[in-house]
Amino acid sequence: MNRTFQVDLRGVVDLLSHHLYASPRVYLRELAQNAVDAVTARRAADPAAPAEIGIVTGPDSVTVTDTGIGLTEAQVHELLATIGRSSKRDELGFARHEFLGQFGIGLLSAFLVADEVRVTTRAAGAPAVRWTGHADGTYDIGPAQRDDVGTTVELAARPGTEQWFAPPTVAELARLYGSMLPVRVTVDGTAVSGEGTPWRGDDRPPGVRQADLVGYAQETLGFTPFDVIELAVPEAGLTGVAYVLPFPANPAEHAGHRVYLKGMLLTESAQGLLPDWAFFARCVVDAGELRPTASREALYADNLLDSTRQALGDQLRGWLVGLARADQSRLHKFLGVHHLGVKALALHDDDMLRLVEQWWPMETNVGRMTLADFRAQHGEIRYCATADDFRQLAGVAAAQDIALVNGGYTYDAEIIERLPAIEPGLTVSRLDPTDLATRFDALPPDTELALRPFLTAAQRAMDRLGCEVVLRSYEPASLPVLFLVDRSAAFQAELRATKQRVDELWAGVLSAFDKPADDRPQLVLNHRNPLVRRVCGLSDPELVGLSVEALYGQALLLGYHPIRPADAALLNRSFLGLLDQAVPTEENR
Repeated sequence: MNRTFQVDLRGVVDLLSHHLYASPRVYLRELAQNAVDAVTARRAADPAAPAEIGIVTGPDSVTVTDTGIGLTEAQVHELLATIGRSSKRDELGFARHEFLGQFGIGLLSAFLVADEVRVTTRAAGAPAVRWTGHADGTYDIGPAQRDDVGTTVELAARPGTEQWFAPPTVAELARLYGSMLPVRVTVDGTAVSGEGTPWRGDDRPPGVRQADLVGYAQETLGFTPFDVIELAVPEAGLTGVAYVLPFPANPAEHAGHRVYLKGMLLTESAQGLLPDWAFFARCVVDAGELRPTASREALYADNLLDSTRQALGDQLRGWLVGLARADQSRLHKFLGVHHLGVKALALHDDDMLRLVEQWWPMETNVGRMTLADFRAQHGEIRYCATADDFRQLAGVAAAQDIALVNGGYTYDAEIIERLPAIEPGLTVSRLDPTDLATRFDALPPDTELALRPFLTAAQRAMDRLGCEVVLRSYEPASLPVLFLVDRSAAFQAELRATKQRVDELWAGVLSAFDKPADDRPQLVLNHRNPLVRRVCGLSDPELVGLSVEALYGQALLLGYHPIRPADAALLNRSFLGLLDQAVPTEENR
């Protein structure tokens, strides 16, 4: 046996009118939307029919009158007293493609600000009807007096919502939502629509058109754009402009775009219209085919929105490529502001990757230069994946005639690794710190033999830290020591440090990844450094230990390595121990 749902109509009205919409201000947009749909329906049958919407404010009241198609009593029951029955709306002539409203719930937004909604309407060849809806979910229908075809909606403010009925507020909202509507809209006799889109096609000279577009950004968005890119996606019935921001934008903050549907403002903060990498642009568009959500405050995520996003991304990418070809000085200015967005795009777009390679200078140990210039001079690209590695190794690598790129900035390492995809045969390698040790000079056998007691004492001091002491000669001579650790050893060290901080359960899980490191970190002492040679001449094992510990701490600091608690204790102990040795006591004096 089939049973029907038991619906509390009062609760449904409360749910939709108070929880579907973000702000009470949308009530005027929904009333205007219904009026536009009514006018559109009438003009579809009679193109010469008047197309006007008049909004009149009174003492805590608003009246919206249109010259639209009007409704018969049967249609009033179907359209005003049903919720969400879009198929019935289509049968009555309100097909989705032609009209702004799609869900049959817009009139409920009036209950955000009023306890009663009064609709007086008349269709051609039918008597006038008055429908009065109440916030408790009930409604009344009766005859009315009206000479002209069309509809009038009357609202009286609920106590506490009077601010939404103030004449300046009503005029501001009408202008905000309806300024681009093709229908004449007036508020208390003053026109607030008819401006059209600033990117409309007309006989304006190109310079005037560009000035109008820039002026719109200044007035509406609050900034003077770096550039204006006109957009068009016929599939979505979309036209508009993308304004390139004149200031850096945070890629983590997805600022919204201003979207109109058939001239009616949908939202000032639409998400998902552009690809994530295009955070340097703000769009103002009008679309005829994109679908709104039920609240009409966002775009519905579907295949059409996906393809529109891709098409708009292609148009922004084309603008960038054209800028690189036509105006390189302007491109440099753009990259100086928005390089993050371009680099993000370069991660999956070959044209943008070539643009970054040719035009974006990166930090290297032989000066700032583009990757194209670096490759032309050195044939291959070696890079450090972190800025800390680069700061530690740049000078040492330069002394060994190794050109090195700093890949530690956002997206740089990924971009460098992608270059062989567009440059076949290019060698790209990440410089491991331990690779430098293979380029250092070994000591003469007799010197190394003479220093074996020193190395034994030094190694004894470093064993508890899991570090191997190595004595080599390398440039620059001013650098006394390097702490070198390969990636696998660094991972294992971090893993063991984490195991000591977590509980027993997680320590057991992490133990599965704990493997003996093939190579221990190396503390490489530079025998060309005068201070290191003097330290090597020490014969007191205690003093050797203190000196090597101090050099170890210096190497950690110079290499921007993390300081563990054990390292901090060692630094403190070696400093105080050396200070004690340097300052004799009264007995020793």
